[in-house]
Amino acid sequence: MSDPATTLPGGPAPHEPSDPGTPGLPPGPDSGLGPASVSVSGFGPVSEPASDLDSEPGSGSDLGPDTASRLGLPRRGTGGARAIVRRPGLVLSVLFLVLVLAWALTPGVFAPFDPLVGSPKDKLLPPNGTYWFGTDHLGRDLFSRVVHGASLSLTATALAVLVGFLAGSSLGLLSGYLGGRFDDAVMRCVDVLLSIPGLLLSLAVVTVLGFGTLNVAVAVGVAAVAGFARVMRADVLRARTQVFVEAAEALGVGRWRSLIRHVLPHAVGSVLVMAALEFGTAILAVSSLSFLGFGAPPPAPEWGSLVSEGRNYLVSAWWLTTLPGAVIVLTMLATNRVARALDAGRGDDR
Repeated sequence: MSDPATTLPGGPAPHEPSDPGTPGLPPGPDSGLGPASVSVSGFGPVSEPASDLDSEPGSGSDLGPDTASRLGLPRRGTGGARAIVRRPGLVLSVLFLVLVLAWALTPGVFAPFDPLVGSPKDKLLPPNGTYWFGTDHLGRDLFSRVVHGASLSLTATALAVLVGFLAGSSLGLLSGYLGGRFDDAVMRCVDVLLSIPGLLLSLAVVTVLGFGTLNVAVAVGVAAVAGFARVMRADVLRARTQVFVEAAEALGVGRWRSLIRHVLPHAVGSVLVMAALEFGTAILAVSSLSFLGFGAPPPAPEWGSLVSEGRNYLVSAWWLTTLPGAVIVLTMLATNRVARALDAGRGDDR
């Protein structure tokens, strides 16, 4: 008579080893067991966990991250709502930047009062339901001035980043691709510029150029040239040694054509991310020069000049400096948060 411990439901069991604790051989095709069952001596059939590939095709929700990636299916937790929950800071930063950009493009939609005309009887009122940011010493609505000042400040900031991006990227591109004495000369100039604090260099340039929003933007852009040049040069040196660039030159493609069509597209990514990061720094630099009186003359409501006007009323009217300063800081922080997210996404793509 067969041993009960060696008899499986649905048919006779295969030969078992003499050691009762050793797993047996897999059941045959007529054993009556599914492909996920094995026989263990003395315990009967034991089920193994189902494979990731046994889940519903196309769902991707029950697959492990490696399996889903191999099959080209979406990973768990990549939905929009889940991404918002996981990265609320990034979402808030984007929304705030959209709001500030709307202020700059259509200030009349958001500003309830004229930023240049005030009511003397309403001067130095604290924030309330009518004047959200309070009023200044001339009775002008501070919120309306901040909204209209967004256009001046962001325009100067964008121009400063554009100057630094174009000039620095061009120098870095040529320096990294041509090399030789030209590279040595450019890098020595870049080293000198990097040895000077950016705000001090901007202050020196704007002192030579004179007052005005345009001159402030150019001064801040000149201070950013060295950083863009160094980053672009590093990426060009890396891209120049790629196989496809060497192959293009071996096939007779001219140096300048290879530079524009092959090297530049693969070297500009890091510089674009740096431009986003530099935008936040440029906002602070432009506001600082405006605070010192180098920006647009009064009564232009630049953000830096608004902080400067309220410093004489710190004790009696704190909102004149605190609220415009808070807008400057939040804009800078939101820009840096978005730039870091772009840099992280670019790193994942690499």
